[in-house]
Amino acid sequence: MAEQGSSNRIQEHGNSGTQQRGNQHRQQGGQLSKMAQGESDQMQQMGEMGSDMINYLTEYTKQNPGYAALWCLGIGFVLGWKLKPW
Repeated sequence: MAEQGSSNRIQEHGNSGTQQRGNQHRQQGGQLSKMAQGESDQMQQMGEMGSDMINYLTEYTKQNPGYAALWCLGIGFVLGWKLKPW
């Protein structure tokens, strides 16, 4: 009979430790999901910024085609000069 009492106490103690670990994992999971949500929002903002930049450059090239062509030529020259294969 004494053995059953001690084994029950061991099981109860083991279960409380398991519950504590489970609570810790749930808390960590909540923190990770909040971090993932923050990263998702940040990626969405970056996507919107990129989209806005493309729209701005498209409008600029429509309004100033000569300057846009000169910019492309200059950027191409510098890239070609710096990235030459030899």
